[in-house]
Amino acid sequence: MKNYQATEKFLSGKTILVTGATDGIGKQAALTYAQYGATVILSGRNTRKLEQVYDEIESLGYPQPAYIPLNLQNTDPAQYAQVAEVIEKEFGQLDGLLLNASDLGLLSPIDHFDEETWYRVMQVNVNSTFLLTKYCLPLIRKAKKAAIALTSSGVGRQGRAYWGAYSVSKFATEGLMQILADELDKTEIIVNSINPGATQTKMRANAYPGEDPATLPTANDIMPAYLWLMDTEQNFGTGQAINARDFIK
Repeated sequence: MKNYQATEKFLSGKTILVTGATDGIGKQAALTYAQYGATVILSGRNTRKLEQVYDEIESLGYPQPAYIPLNLQNTDPAQYAQVAEVIEKEFGQLDGLLLNASDLGLLSPIDHFDEETWYRVMQVNVNSTFLLTKYCLPLIRKAKKAAIALTSSGVGRQGRAYWGAYSVSKFATEGLMQILADELDKTEIIVNSINPGATQTKMRANAYPGEDPATLPTANDIMPAYLWLMDTEQNFGTGQAINARDFIK
């Protein structure tokens, strides 16, 4: 993995939807995909921040992006269907889907876990991922080759005390990835999960407030993994649980 080298502009002509594109890893992934030639559709709930990322991409001279405000706490399937309708109308198909947005919730033992927070985390991390994937799949099937990447976590592969809803949601994410990969095994669509690992993000800081962020990789450091996930010419695998740190040289 450390030997992976993305080809310049290999994403030219491709359209990629990135959720959670206003901050942290999602924002960096959107910028990186645009740098390599993709038309990026930015998704997030904060319109002002979406506009800022949009402007940044344009100022760098990358392909003109688009943005779709989307609050993943919304449980109405019609909202997700509408997103797919807008993308189909404007772009016709999707070549990539990075399901990056996540809600940490809180760290708490199960017997003290707040029920409302549990439901919210499951909605954002599991239900919205299912709904967005379901309604975008027809667009993804239209692409010659396509990639779906679901964001997991180390605590979604090995449970850990006090990680509650977040950990459980990421186990569900891994399950959804495996099911999708198996269902799409005979197609030109690859499906993988990505564990970013400890990275300099707001979510990491909230989970580990006493940690020195300077000791952690930046979002940019782990971008080779995110490029590889969308590289349908070099990445022939599907159903893989990837660790972003394996790509850091």
